Amino acid sequence: MLLAFSVAPSGTGREDGSVHDAVAAAVKVVRESGLPCKTTSMFTELEGSWDEVFDVVKRATEAVEPFGSRISLVIKADIRPGYEGEIDAKVERLERAIEKVVE
Repeated sequence: MLLAFSVAPSGTGREDGSVHDAVAAAVKVVRESGLPCKTTSMFTELEGSWDEVFDVVKRATEAVEPFGSRISLVIKADIRPGYEGEIDAKVERLERAIEKVVE
């Protein structure tokens, strides 16, 4: 399973609305999980079994709890049994397809 998620607190009391400390706490949980992962400006992606991935998302969400009075969690999953290494393979296939596109 590939899963992309975004977790952030609200009600932080910060005037600038920044949530980078909370997001850092969540991303640290993801990286320490040992699962293949990538972080972009808006989402963190990880790959593993259903139980592995959702355990990490739960713990990452819990890491955000101290930073605000509410938490927003957005999840998108690609469930494709029998496939591994798709966190990189999907992008590699896309890049090859882009090279073939004729303008």
